[in-house]
Parts: sequence; structure tokens; C-alpha cells
Amino acid sequence: MALVQMESNMESLDLHPDERVSPATRGYAVVKRSVMVGGHKTSVSLEDAFWISLKDIAVRNDMSLSGLLATIDRHRMTSNLSSAIRLFVLDYFRTRAISMMFIGERQIASPAIVPAGAG
Repeated sequence: MALVQMESNMESLDLHPDERVSPATRGYAVVKRSVMVGGHKTSVSLEDAFWISLKDIAVRNDMSLSGLLATIDRHRMTSNLSSAIRLFVLDYFRTRAISMMFIGERQIASPAIVPAGAG
């Protein structure tokens, strides 16, 4: 209960989005961000991992973030832009992983997922 109260107090402060969540949940918390899509301002709610990956994809494809978001927006199959972004990022890296296996990259075992606090 103390952790929930502490996080609630942290979110009410006027801090950078990355500083609003405790270090234990940073990266997993959903952060609302304002973006430009097709010339109009909107907001998306994404975890930091998806936001960082989206920016990485834009750089890899020599695109602006707004340009990439507009492309995702035009081709999305869901009414929710945040969901469309998550699915796009997943598909992008899934496709890259599969193509790497085809060109002979050695497949390595994934590390076991350990529940938080179990290590």
C-alpha cells in the first residue's frame, strides 16, 4: 500500500515522464505522450520500451518519428493508435528476427523470464 501511495504522489508532480514512476516500474509504466500525426496533434499511451523501439525504427528507416506515426496511422487495422503502434513494433522486430535466422544468424536460447522479486 505504501508503494501505491508513493507512486500516486510521484505521478502528481510536474516531472519528466520517466521520473514520474518509481525505478522498480520504470520501463513498464504506460506514459501518455503528445505527438504529431498527419499534421494534427494527438496523444498516445505507450510503455517506454515501445516508445524507444519506435524511435529506433524511425532512425533505422531514415524517417522522422511523425512520418513513421503517420504511416502506422494510415495502415492500422485497429481504432486505437497506441495499440496499432505496439503491434507495428512487435511485427517489425519479429520480422527482423525471422529474417536474421534465414541469413544464418546463430540462434541463441532466450534467458528464462524470472518474476519480479524472485531473483
